[in-house]
Amino acid sequence: MAAPGPGQRGGGCPCPAAQRRLPVLRWLPRYSPAWLRLDLVAGLSVGLTVVPQALAYAEVAGLPPEYGLYSSFMGCFVYCFLGTAKDVTLGPTAIMSLLVSSYAFHEPVYAILLTFLSGCIQLAMGLLHLGFLLDFISCPVIKGFTSAASITISFNQIKNILGLRGIPRQFFLQVFETLRRIGETRVGDAVLGLACLAVLAGLRAMKSRLPRAAHVEPLPVRVSYLIVWTTTTARNALVVLFAGLVAYSFQVMGSQPFTLIGSIPQGLPPFRLPRFSMTTPNGTIPFRSMVEDMGVGLAVVPLMGLLETIAIAKAFASQNDYRIDPNQELLAMGFANILGSFVSSYPITGSFGRTAVNAQSGVCTPAGGLVTGALVLLSLVYLTSLFYYIPKAALAAVIISAVVPMFDAGIFRRLWRVKRLDLVPLCVTFLLCFWEIQYGIMAGMLVSGILLLYSIARPPIKVSEVLDGDMLLVQPWSSLHFPAVECLRDVVCSHALTAASPPRSVILDCCHISSIDYTVVAGLAELLQELHKHGLSLAFCSLQDPVLQVLLSADLEGFQHFPSWEEAERCGGAQPQGSGAALSASTSTSTSQSSLLPAGLIQ
Repeated sequence: MAAPGPGQRGGGCPCPAAQRRLPVLRWLPRYSPAWLRLDLVAGLSVGLTVVPQALAYAEVAGLPPEYGLYSSFMGCFVYCFLGTAKDVTLGPTAIMSLLVSSYAFHEPVYAILLTFLSGCIQLAMGLLHLGFLLDFISCPVIKGFTSAASITISFNQIKNILGLRGIPRQFFLQVFETLRRIGETRVGDAVLGLACLAVLAGLRAMKSRLPRAAHVEPLPVRVSYLIVWTTTTARNALVVLFAGLVAYSFQVMGSQPFTLIGSIPQGLPPFRLPRFSMTTPNGTIPFRSMVEDMGVGLAVVPLMGLLETIAIAKAFASQNDYRIDPNQELLAMGFANILGSFVSSYPITGSFGRTAVNAQSGVCTPAGGLVTGALVLLSLVYLTSLFYYIPKAALAAVIISAVVPMFDAGIFRRLWRVKRLDLVPLCVTFLLCFWEIQYGIMAGMLVSGILLLYSIARPPIKVSEVLDGDMLLVQPWSSLHFPAVECLRDVVCSHALTAASPPRSVILDCCHISSIDYTVVAGLAELLQELHKHGLSLAFCSLQDPVLQVLLSADLEGFQHFPSWEEAERCGGAQPQGSGAALSASTSTSTSQSSLLPAGLIQ
């Protein structure tokens, strides 16, 4: 039986406020020994995945390898206490590493300060319940960014597969230099890197096709399944271990055909505040200058980190039937990054690959993260001397294997079939991300925003004639906001005033309008006046209560409404102002409440 996730209510701490802010209190009092075994297995499985990935992602971030490990344990510990999704694991990811590479300038001091400031922004967003801002980043923008990042990160690792040095990091220069210097390829690195890629691809394919062994299967079958499952799950660690043994063997024989990652400082990082200035040979860079240098990265990094984490948490919560609290996730991310900056971490976020490993391993609670974090700490204390012999080509293969699935080729075909206009922000984001990541994301969000605003400013409006042309029925098919009022006026006037045989009345069907603002009320008042000058009247029908209250409060001259347009049709439609028949036919008329409009607006 599946264990309840931390997002589910249960017997625990009797204080709801404490449970809401410390989700660990929801599941810890109910923790059972049966969960411990599954959490241990899941934690170890994720730990065997995160250690080689951390070393590899530090290369993507342009930082020394140890910073990948420094970034891999604090998030596990913090999320155990503050997270609401039992499956999610926090740590370095390919996307976040690419962003850090762009905004930290390959300087650890910048990366650590970026972590601290990102955590503060995420924490503030959680406290102010600003998680809804993430909803304005549309799916095409996200898909365009992740697909471009997949290509950028993969090609960035080609130089390590080929053993090339001195390749620039800007994408187009990187492509040019790699192709120009391909003749300088080191055979050893190329052979090892391609072999690691082939093995990782084979093990990934094997895992995707691995049938689940039932408990009724014979013991040898279940043991075989466990061996294959462990091998495919820990494929990154096994490939890196094998490559390291090969490199060590060559080192013992007195030759080294591979490029190694080299020495990694042994021991835990010091626990201290991040540095708010940086000393260089040319002087000291103050905090203000560092913030200016990071620029838009202070918005992009925390927002993308939150987006990635919440998207992953929602996906696995839905899959495993529990609920998460998005604002609590913001708080967990904020605290994880703030405390992570005290141990020299660069910005972290939820990892889809490691979260999938966690879920497939049967994790029951976030306590699995404690095991993962402990394994990373043990690696820092005891195994860093062995990391010296890991070939860069093997780590490059791990990175490429992890990011290739991020490229979603099918999204172009799906958007072409579903809504072609959404291809515009997708393509803008995708193409500009090859130039600069921030330009791609900002341009994609800008295009998406323009498309959203256009749909608000130009809502679809259906116009039809009833009663043999005596009545004009106008039906806006979406809510009415102030940018759309001019469009509505133009549509009504063009049909009512320029027709060969103009109607006697106009009915505005408001069944799809849930709210209106002052500008809309002012525009409707002017429309009433304009129609009245031409001997026509305007009536409203199917008004929702909030809209009706606003219109009644505005005290519009000649305002009349009906329960439905069918009722208006039976009553002969709206009558010109001054005719008492329509006022008695309508269910409500204008009132003497205080007007929302300026005194001179309606004469």
